Amino acid sequence: MEVLTVFILALLWDIALGEPPVRLHPVVWFGKLADFLDSRWRRRSHLLDFLAGTLTALLALAFALVLSLLPLYLPFPLNYILAVYFLKSSFAVRSLYEHVSRTATDDIEAKREAVSMIVSRDTSELDEGHLNSAAVESLAENLNDSVVAPLFYFLLFGLPGALVYRAINTLDAMLGYRNERYEFFGKFAARLDDVLNFIPARITVLLYLPSGGKKVLNHWKLAKFKINSDKPVAAMSAVLGVWLEKLGVYRFPGREPETEDIKRALWVYLVVVGEWLAMVFIPLVMGVCPCLNR
Repeated sequence: MEVLTVFILALLWDIALGEPPVRLHPVVWFGKLADFLDSRWRRRSHLLDFLAGTLTALLALAFALVLSLLPLYLPFPLNYILAVYFLKSSFAVRSLYEHVSRTATDDIEAKREAVSMIVSRDTSELDEGHLNSAAVESLAENLNDSVVAPLFYFLLFGLPGALVYRAINTLDAMLGYRNERYEFFGKFAARLDDVLNFIPARITVLLYLPSGGKKVLNHWKLAKFKINSDKPVAAMSAVLGVWLEKLGVYRFPGREPETEDIKRALWVYLVVVGEWLAMVFIPLVMGVCPCLNR
């Protein structure tokens, strides 16, 4: 019941208040740690860069683990408050919805600016169709990274699972680039993130089945571009019936996405999130969740 209580309070926090203040957000702390170590490591050789990047990822992982264990050493009610705070910080239902909803505008420049806030690609030269696509892609991909995956690891390993996953996912977003600076320094974080997301990404696809049926499975077969990230994007493309394309990386078939399709995607997002929260809630209530034995 303690784990169930923490989960319910964290979910209510997310719905009512959204994200914690930036300065106090554990995800920001993970990012600052990674940035500190990254900025002070002068690139040397492929092997040394890989070892330095691996150490950076392990330090972030250890930091997340220490944070997640702090509630065990605090008296009531501080232990509950901190546990709820850390669990809430590992997932983001409301803020993801809010960020993507800002892209659902017919003002092309406002849309371009809003999309630039949620994707890493250069939006300055994208046409309206690709801007709409980028917004929907970000929603689909982050549904896995920011909702399904952290709660999946919470079910398995409790608060340590959720926070450690979030730390690795944050480092992948910061360091996991295929360029000269990060090809080897960010490789360990990127590959570990791939491993951790393998099952959650496929769970996310299955959650789309009630909305898209066989079309989701057909698009899933086309998702051979990435290990994980293109799978939820393919499923969203199937449900909406629109093409979703990251230039030079992947393209899933359909008609051109419009602003209205961003709004439709947000409704699909709420349905899928509702399904997943129910799937998390049920084993916690029944007392059959692995994390209850930890």
